[in-house]
Amino acid sequence: MCMEYVLKSNDLCKHYRKFNALNGVTMNVPVGSIYGFVGRNGAGKTTMIRLICGLQPPTSGSFELYGKKFSDADISKSRRRMGAIVESPSVYQNMTAEENLRQQYRVLGLPDDKGIKELLELVGLADTGKKKAKNFSLGMRQRLGIAVALCGSPDFLVLDEPINGLDPQGIIEVRELILKLNREKKLTVLISSHILDELSKLATHYGFIDGGKIVREMSAEELEAECSKSMSLRVSDTAVLARVLDGMGADYKITGDGTADIFAAMNITQLALKLWEDKCEILSLTERDESLESFFISLVGGESYE
Repeated sequence: MCMEYVLKSNDLCKHYRKFNALNGVTMNVPVGSIYGFVGRNGAGKTTMIRLICGLQPPTSGSFELYGKKFSDADISKSRRRMGAIVESPSVYQNMTAEENLRQQYRVLGLPDDKGIKELLELVGLADTGKKKAKNFSLGMRQRLGIAVALCGSPDFLVLDEPINGLDPQGIIEVRELILKLNREKKLTVLISSHILDELSKLATHYGFIDGGKIVREMSAEELEAECSKSMSLRVSDTAVLARVLDGMGADYKITGDGTADIFAAMNITQLALKLWEDKCEILSLTERDESLESFFISLVGGESYE
């Protein structure tokens, strides 16, 4: 039977004395997806990642990795299929990129160094030679961290805020690497982030977390539909506008006397010509595009969350 999900959690909770970090998280990460785990700083993203990586036990609830419950004796077999960067990359600053990977191979008990050179090429660090990690740019260090996480050939990669603090070039490099790993190496990727516009260039699925709870899960297609472009028009005759839009099969709403919102990609020239044939003028036109950020704020309420 083909497995649908790499990770499934059910009502997962994590409590610390007087603080509830997770309050019943239920999430589903599909096989082959790039899952954007979205939330403000402090919403519970890192706590969730620490739990699924086995760094902390949950207070209550459960989760499965590749169909194995976290309490199963052989959950370690499923965890070996994971690679992760939690909070910051595990990189030895006084070692070269190659030395870092050799060290991780030893930690994992891998029998030889086969694949290290290919891994360095994959993350774009094949030409760093004897340069030590402490002299790398932040973007290079992040890519080295991803290479370390890829030792052992996992097929599920978990990245906690991988583009935090990177300059624009570093963000592009990490984004392109993640897309390459997903498309060419068929890795499922879970990325936690609060930088929503950047996530929208990557994610195929989303889980929005707030106050330790998942408030919504959706596909990229569903999100795009909810954040779709709309046009606000003021015309000389809304009856004519409605008739023309009906004929074009457009989704619209008459919002007032002479005004309407259109929720569809529209050829403005074609619309204007059709209206003109019926003696209806476009008096003004404004395009609106709800951003991912404004959608998130509408989900959880409040101000900006950066």
